Amino acid sequence: MYIPFEEMPDESRVWVYQADRKLNKEELAFVKEKLEKFCEQWNTHGSLMPTSFDIRFDQVVILAVDESRLGASGCSIDSSVRVLRGFEQEFGINLLDQGKIGMLRGEEELVVSQALGVKSKVAEGVLQANTTVLNPLVRKKSDLSNNWLIPAKDSWLNKFFMN
Repeated sequence: MYIPFEEMPDESRVWVYQADRKLNKEELAFVKEKLEKFCEQWNTHGSLMPTSFDIRFDQVVILAVDESRLGASGCSIDSSVRVLRGFEQEFGINLLDQGKIGMLRGEEELVVSQALGVKSKVAEGVLQANTTVLNPLVRKKSDLSNNWLIPAKDSWLNKFFMN
């Protein structure tokens, strides 16, 4: 059952997926419509779960499940991945590959690049210790407020900076 994202409990489990580019207005409208329909029927073992989604920076999809009464099963998580894979095919984007780094330029511009080239990004000065990055380790909705946008030096990327 779909619940507006703001109304989801802070302890809700979240999954964060970064697209490799921004979605345009038509794509965003399509994704929002499909995700709301998906959340209306998202279930685990036949039981509806309180679910929601949010889209940030026009390219980060966040799915949320309130597991306080019923946990998400492997099959229910697989069903969400199928929906996201459909978006990848529909729009030629990469959402599911977790080998990406999301970096903020300013407060609103998100740049997503492959983690494979992180050393060169540091050497070029594109990625610095104080660059705000998206923390891929968030697991709860409350983490989005407290631990999602962090300096690169406070993330797994710290090993690439001179200490």
